[in-house]
Amino acid sequence: MKKYISILMIFGFLFSFQSCASQGSSDPATVNALVDSQEFTFYAQKANPTNYDVINVMNSMPNSTSTRMLSLNTGDYTIEVHKNTVDVVLPYFGRLFNPTFGNTDKNGYRFTSKDFIINKSQNKKGTWTVKIQPKDVNTVEEIYIEIFKNGKAFVSMKSNDRQPITYDGYVSKNEVKQEKEKL
Repeated sequence: MKKYISILMIFGFLFSFQSCASQGSSDPATVNALVDSQEFTFYAQKANPTNYDVINVMNSMPNSTSTRMLSLNTGDYTIEVHKNTVDVVLPYFGRLFNPTFGNTDKNGYRFTSKDFIINKSQNKKGTWTVKIQPKDVNTVEEIYIEIFKNGKAFVSMKSNDRQPITYDGYVSKNEVKQEKEKL
């Protein structure tokens, strides 16, 4: 009986590992086309704060671990890059140097930039580096996106009013938003 349970556990682990590995994986040609066209969306799957005090506080909460709290698999946290705009909706875990008390809307990264500089380059291994410098957002200095051939991505946010934070996730094609017709 123990042998069958062990085999079932191994198959369960392999199937769950396969589904995690395939999520967000793309064809290298598709990834190149998305980045080259400057029309893609980064979906954050995990936040990585650089402040260990934050992680220690999360680990000290009852019935919770920091790894579970920092997992962002809802699909709601994105960076949408278009030719004319950059829309950022990301949570923030860390130390704010200039907090706005009573206004929790400004604690995360939630902004739309229409005036920005974007620099992109690709190395010999096929990894893209995209640097976005928004000029009309006074709190964010640079968004650094590293995009691998399989579509996985790493984002680093450099800000002047808070500690740096990084995110792990993947890039995909922008979703077409349908406008609701007025009745």
